[in-house]
Amino acid sequence: MSAKPGSAQRFEAAGTDVDQARELYGAAYNIGRMTVEPTAAEFRYRFTSVGDDDLALRASQVEGRITGASFTQGEYVVAWMTRGEGVSDLLGSPMTFLQGQPAMFANDRPAQFDLIDYRLNMMHFGGTYLEGVAAELEGSVGPITFDTTFRPSGEALRRWAEAVASVGRVIYDDGSSAVLRAEANRSAAVALLETFPHLAVQPRRDRVVASGRKTAAAVEFMIANAHRPIRTEEIAAAAGLSPRSLQTAFRREYDLTATDYLRSIRLDRVRQELQEAEPGLATVAELARRWGFSHLGRFAASYASRFGEYPSVTLASSAR
Repeated sequence: MSAKPGSAQRFEAAGTDVDQARELYGAAYNIGRMTVEPTAAEFRYRFTSVGDDDLALRASQVEGRITGASFTQGEYVVAWMTRGEGVSDLLGSPMTFLQGQPAMFANDRPAQFDLIDYRLNMMHFGGTYLEGVAAELEGSVGPITFDTTFRPSGEALRRWAEAVASVGRVIYDDGSSAVLRAEANRSAAVALLETFPHLAVQPRRDRVVASGRKTAAAVEFMIANAHRPIRTEEIAAAAGLSPRSLQTAFRREYDLTATDYLRSIRLDRVRQELQEAEPGLATVAELARRWGFSHLGRFAASYASRFGEYPSVTLASSAR
């Protein structure tokens, strides 16, 4: 699947032909030594995908049995089963799928699997994209290795489920703006990194101290491009910095990450539009989503913290 960041691409395939299912899944998951066969019920399958190169939400439902060895090169996949039974990484660290509990696929080696009469939900993160977010947040470099045996529970599982639901509402909505989709992708990546234990293959880079001139260039770039789904890598490149050096500079000068600073610019844009809105022709939710704020409760709290009033008050004041 290939789609520009901010634009969603949809794909769906379904049927009852075993050979077609074998061809579909073999291509989608780089599966070797694959078998597809009926079980007690009539064989059928359905596969859906929506998203872009940074993040795709996929679902696979099969009345039958699929076995093989997949190698998810160039991406990171987290999955949770809602029906049926299955095991992955049979020759490494065997991972039995538990109903409703997410687990990471092995991404550093082929993983043998066995799935029977199942429904599996998956989130596919582009490798470069997730590694970029990890570099920004943690200073890691290059590929990441996840603990495939880990299962979140309790509060960690609740927070993960909440993040997935919030992201899904944006990704599945054809009306979501490019900025909103980019924010949803990032939220999902942050949630993944916060939920699942992982190690960077390479150590942190040495930090480069940025000059005030370079930080100012980054701010100018963000102000000029806040309406776009810009990435940290773009901001850093505009300032002549590495993503990690950019974050270090912003924390030192503003006590914020560059991403948080960009959100503050977008908050300013929302406030401006609320103040200029025609009474009855705009809503807080509409303007917030336009600027990438999908969770209205968190948006209202951030807005009130920054401006000392709730966005609804600002909108009401515009009618006076």
